[in-house]
Amino acid sequence: MSLNDPEQPGGLAVPLTETAAATTPLTVPAALAAEGVPTRFACFVTGTDTEIGKTLVSSAILHKLVQQGVRACGMKPIAAGAEERDGELHNDDAAMLRAAGNVQLPQSITTPYMLREPCAPHIAASLEGVTIEPVPILAAYAEILGASDATVVEGVGGFCVPFSDDFDSADLAVQLGLPVVLVVGMRLGCISHALLTAEAIVARGLVLAGWVANQADPDMRFTEENIAALERRLPAPLLGRVPRLTEPTAAQAATYIELAGLPGWPAKRA
Repeated sequence: MSLNDPEQPGGLAVPLTETAAATTPLTVPAALAAEGVPTRFACFVTGTDTEIGKTLVSSAILHKLVQQGVRACGMKPIAAGAEERDGELHNDDAAMLRAAGNVQLPQSITTPYMLREPCAPHIAASLEGVTIEPVPILAAYAEILGASDATVVEGVGGFCVPFSDDFDSADLAVQLGLPVVLVVGMRLGCISHALLTAEAIVARGLVLAGWVANQADPDMRFTEENIAALERRLPAPLLGRVPRLTEPTAAQAATYIELAGLPGWPAKRA
């Protein structure tokens, strides 16, 4: 067993009833997985920081899944920085994920916590008198599992961003138990950020399935050398390099990544 092998396969494999969700212990729910359930694709996308391309890469993964002919749905459990449009809260990142998939579910399912203030989630939630808790997110995720063949869950900010005093993004990743795709924002300092994030992912028993280099800083010097250093040190394959795009879209970004080696990636359907 390598450092990047989990002790047991994780991830919810069957929908949770409301009662089950309410009584599920807040630990890795791998025991809920049912034997014999057909393999489906799901991943958790995290990043080395905020504003480094997680939504773009998550949307690109969804785009490629739709191209494979599967029912794909994105989930951004917590979105901070929403504004009201036509009587409904809107967040650009959540909207981009919804547009990239082909399974349309209510926003209350794909983004259970939509917060107005564009700041750290625990602060935004506190300003609205909201406590971010695992159970609503896990219940919503179970709904998505029942409606789709493939799911991409995008985290918030970096891997360990706090949601409340005793719950953070790393805790959520552990409870979902999904293979993790790490988006590395290519800018000064990215090597240390990427290695520390990978260490935190592996330390929690999760599979770091791969990483994507996204050109966050178009003026970064020695980009090639930085990517080479990360390839030698990260315990996961490089899935692609997304350049700085003038008008970034899921379809454009999808052309720069190769995902066939990810666990559970579907074969193309006719």
